[in-house]
Amino acid sequence: MKELLSGNEAIARGAWEAGLHFAAAYPGTPSTEIMENLSRYKEVFCEWSTNEKVALEVALGATFAGARAIVSQKHVGLNVAADPFFSASYIGVTGGFVIVTADDPGMHSSQNEQDNRHYARAARMPLMEPSDSQEAKEFTRMAYDISEKFDTPILMRMTTRTSHSKSLVELGERKEVPIVPYQKDTLKRLLLPGHARKRHVFVEKRMEDLAEFSNTFPGNFIHWGDREIGYIASGISYQYAREAFPEASFLKISFSYPLPEKLIREFAAGVKKIVVIEENDPIMETEIKAMLCGQAEVHGKDLIPRQGELNPNILRESMGLSSKSVAPQTSLPPRPPALCAGCPHTSVFYTLHQLKAIVTGDIGCYTLGAMAPLSSIDTTVDMGASISNAHGMDITFRLLGGERKKVVGVIGDSTFFHSGITSLIDMVYNRGMSTVVILDNRITAMTGHQQNPGTGLTIKGDPTVQVDIEALVKACGVKDVHVVDPYDLKNLKKVISEAMDREEPSVVITKRPCVLLFKKSKWTSCKVDRDLCIGCKICVQLGCPAISFKEKKSSIDPMLCTACGLCADLCPKKAISLSQEGGRAIREAWDFETKSMKKEEA
Repeated sequence: MKELLSGNEAIARGAWEAGLHFAAAYPGTPSTEIMENLSRYKEVFCEWSTNEKVALEVALGATFAGARAIVSQKHVGLNVAADPFFSASYIGVTGGFVIVTADDPGMHSSQNEQDNRHYARAARMPLMEPSDSQEAKEFTRMAYDISEKFDTPILMRMTTRTSHSKSLVELGERKEVPIVPYQKDTLKRLLLPGHARKRHVFVEKRMEDLAEFSNTFPGNFIHWGDREIGYIASGISYQYAREAFPEASFLKISFSYPLPEKLIREFAAGVKKIVVIEENDPIMETEIKAMLCGQAEVHGKDLIPRQGELNPNILRESMGLSSKSVAPQTSLPPRPPALCAGCPHTSVFYTLHQLKAIVTGDIGCYTLGAMAPLSSIDTTVDMGASISNAHGMDITFRLLGGERKKVVGVIGDSTFFHSGITSLIDMVYNRGMSTVVILDNRITAMTGHQQNPGTGLTIKGDPTVQVDIEALVKACGVKDVHVVDPYDLKNLKKVISEAMDREEPSVVITKRPCVLLFKKSKWTSCKVDRDLCIGCKICVQLGCPAISFKEKKSSIDPMLCTACGLCADLCPKKAISLSQEGGRAIREAWDFETKSMKKEEA
């Protein structure tokens, strides 16, 4: 039986077929769908962990107890999980363990263009790179046997295109694998220096064995064609290269660390020169040049771009050939991203802009508060950095001779659970005086509405403990804590302004669910009375995609408007009306006192 699957869906299927028991992840594009699909299999325990480090640690714990486990994250997520990742390589496995990194060449939804193949080499961990969905499924299934045979975690590298592109996949049956009975093994799992030194010896011997295995791995193979130029490629780059140079000879590498030296030498002897094709860093190129040591002519990044994604046309042009196809010419205007119509974060950034605050931002859809006309965010670094950055700036402004300014750190609810708590504790402990705004929209919104510790539901929809952010913040030592409704503009501005003026750390928690959660709501659009509108453009300053300015008057698109009423509150001439039924749908569907959605809207 065959099915059309994305690479992420195929990873989940392959893990399930391999008898997977335990899965953990933190959502992050382009990896999110792996866990979402795994959660549909009743045989697999799944959890959204609070961050990637925790996810890797709990999955590693599951392998200690004899389960087959998987952990998935986007490329920068592996930075968060780096500490246990390196230890996991020394410790090895009991149950098989697959660690998925979904890299993002071209930075479609990321703050950097990081090549996580470096992690495999640094941690001395084998690396596999599927080129399509069929390989994603098969390699994941095979990875568990390889993991257990060589006593090693396996790093599986996906990229945006392999994660999200769909192709036909031959489905298999699930292999039921018993959980290995637990046996205490402190020499293996307790990384005291004395134990770790012995495990390091094991790791180096393991790498020698894996290097031999790489030469026989079926995903590493030579395809002979024209021998003038031989191309070496892995992952999605192989697909691009085969399309660009269909008549050429290829060495496809799928088990890419350690590299298959015997195959590489055989290939080099059979072609006049070699071109290594890989997105981002010249990792294979560097190793192959060192391996062949001048015995063959090897090219790579002297011809192939290092930045951004590749495609067949880029490859042909890099080799001095004409493009096979011409990209269609378009005259579409640029469409910068914006917060959704009715987003409860809009009023926060509008207010911060009005208060001329220095705002340290964070990772989430609210990063769009940096876009015009809101233009409210000064910095964005990584998950949780908003609070840490604000504290560092505040100390500099107050104590180190900088110009006295007040800094506001803005962070979402899921990001606060991920990495904001420790930053807040640091700020309080070290006597910072910044203001932190926690945007609690009851969901992990940017990656597609995943549950988190504040929603009260697990990934499978089962009820669980709902962490109270207000109580948590107070437990961190913050005394000045305020919970506000972001749709109440007047009070919101008053609370944030007063918090910024206090000589103590302050936290303002805004509570409103993501407007996209109200899919069943029946609201009607706000309307503009053109006779009353004076064209002041105050409503336009919200940056709401439903509001435009036509013929010197404001206009509201009824297809986009969610009737949140912020524009009506701002209008000095009351030219914008909020219908009774529309206002009720969005404003009253959320019970502010109980901090939950009413049953009819849930």
